Amino acid sequence: VQLQASGGGLVQPGGSLRLSCVASGIYFKNMAWFRQAPGKERELVAAITGGRDTDYADSVKGRCTISIGNPKNRLYLQMNSLKSEDTGVYYCNSPTGSYEWGQGTLVTVSS
Repeated sequence: VQLQASGGGLVQPGGSLRLSCVASGIYFKNMAWFRQAPGKERELVAAITGGRDTDYADSVKGRCTISIGNPKNRLYLQMNSLKSEDTGVYYCNSPTGSYEWGQGTLVTVSS
């Protein structure tokens, strides 16, 4: 399974981004977005299970929405009211990180 994340970039605090993840070979049902901030370990920020039940890290709750698109090999993360602490490389994977990690997409929140 190859996972390709995209949609990152430089955004000012308070701005929005929509991250996308495309997979080859599978349709998504249980997936997650992870973030690795500079100098920190990778952490789970949002997960979706059964195709619709969602869960979020406290740090992004209320500001981010994870969803599965159509066709179901597309995963999204809508990020609003971005903060500097949201800066990092974002990866998509299963909630347990069972797939091979892709390169991720860099999000930089800075004025």
